[in-house]
Amino acid sequence: MFCIQCEQTLRSSHRADGCRLARGVCGKDATTADLQDVLVYLVEGIAMYGSRAYQLGASLPAVNRFVNYAMFTTLTNVNFDAARFDDLVLEAVAIRHQARALYQKACADKGLTPEALSGAASWQPGNTREEMLAQVGMASLESDRAQVGDDVIGLRLLLLYGLKGCSAYAEHAQVLGKEDASIYGDLMGHLDFLATRPTDINALLERAMAIGQLNFHIMALLDAAGTERFGHPEPTRVLVTPRKGKCILVSGHDLVDLEAILKQTEGKGINVYTHGELLPATAYPGLKKYVHLTGNYGTAWQNQKDEFAKFPGAVVMTSNCLMDPFENNYSQRLFTSGPVGWPGVTHVSNGDFSPVIEAALAQPGFADDHIEQYITNGFGHNTVMNVAGTVVDAVKSGDIKHFFVIGGCDGANPGRNYYTDFAEQAPDDTVVMTLGCGKYRFNRHDFGDIGGIPRLLDVGQCNDTYSALKIALALADAFDCGVNDLPLTLIISWFEQKAAAVLLTLLALGVQNIHLGPTLPAFLTPNLLAVLVDKFKLRPVGDAGEDLQRALKLAS
Repeated sequence: MFCIQCEQTLRSSHRADGCRLARGVCGKDATTADLQDVLVYLVEGIAMYGSRAYQLGASLPAVNRFVNYAMFTTLTNVNFDAARFDDLVLEAVAIRHQARALYQKACADKGLTPEALSGAASWQPGNTREEMLAQVGMASLESDRAQVGDDVIGLRLLLLYGLKGCSAYAEHAQVLGKEDASIYGDLMGHLDFLATRPTDINALLERAMAIGQLNFHIMALLDAAGTERFGHPEPTRVLVTPRKGKCILVSGHDLVDLEAILKQTEGKGINVYTHGELLPATAYPGLKKYVHLTGNYGTAWQNQKDEFAKFPGAVVMTSNCLMDPFENNYSQRLFTSGPVGWPGVTHVSNGDFSPVIEAALAQPGFADDHIEQYITNGFGHNTVMNVAGTVVDAVKSGDIKHFFVIGGCDGANPGRNYYTDFAEQAPDDTVVMTLGCGKYRFNRHDFGDIGGIPRLLDVGQCNDTYSALKIALALADAFDCGVNDLPLTLIISWFEQKAAAVLLTLLALGVQNIHLGPTLPAFLTPNLLAVLVDKFKLRPVGDAGEDLQRALKLAS
């Protein structure tokens, strides 16, 4: 096993970084991690054919969608079930055959001779799990580390993890009913590039920026998918304390699964709560119309072992951020859906959440109402743009001196109190925009307002990064300047591969002076970090107070 893709990966001063044990820090065992590497290698082979077919004007939905879904399953904290990867590997071989046939037909239609592709395009996995595991070395992006060096490997991994994030966001959009053939074509083109095991540093850096641009395109599509289906998020007071009654808790990111659960529980006397990254769902008109969407329970993903154990109902994990449900003995009432999996946990694969409802009705539910507490969310780009004039006037008058975007992925490793400290120390004449589960570090605090403009604007989940970018670009347009000329500083926490995709998007858009932490990615070497610092002025987070003063000084 070798895994270095998330912020909590093992780090050491006397040996190579990365989880190389029988079980990673996230709880993923070596067998599952190695099977995921095999799957990714096969997906690269699919992309070699799929990208060439796309260039010839041919595309196949089954191929496109499998690439998204398969890549999503390999993200940190998504799927821990080795048996599911046995099946996905077999399916990948069949999909690769379809992609090859598609490419060959496209060539025949245009009177061309197909390329004879090798490597991931022709590699055959073993017939048994043991045989596949014995082959995992050749599937790894670091298999030639000794020959090409750490800098090349680090950039390859940055590209791979960025593409995993792109695939996850594209999968979310597809589930919501939005697809774009050019996205699939670009995604497979980048995977095809990786399959060649590139060694040119400049070509790898250029490709990283292209992946950032691709992710911006995907996030725009995802934003349109969510708002067209459920309406634009609107400022909403959200209950964050329990109500008496039977209950279901829905975590992850999948709005469609949440909608299905809400429909299937209507009239059954069950309160439905969001958790973690699904908090923003409570601000969509198409979802909050369900009166039994009661509120949000709990906080960020890394606290789920305690929060799920205490929740007296059924729990559904719809996408990433799953942790071991057996440690605190709630596995029998936890369910997974979509790309998520854990061995021994019931998986809902057909949209029928009857087992979840039965489990919720069998549990005691909350015995009493708690003293009500609320937070406010729903400040997506549509809401903010509708009052853009007021915001601009507040900046011009000096009432608003600075904007901070404080958010991203939360996590369990030390150092994340930095984000709480930064938000609390932000002066009263500054506005904090937040998104992602990092908001749970401070979203129950009272920040007040500036002339009726709330000082804390909850933009949404990490899927809603496009909203924050659109707001920033609109402000730059209003002031006739670049984003880097705005009184705006990004204070970003990262954890996994969606964050890698978002970081590449920010860099591709030319955003500078990003404060990133709590630690910088372990897969980036000192040489690569030096390039990012020099070109983009990327900064590791330090002391919250000192970083705050530096940001304000730079803006003055």
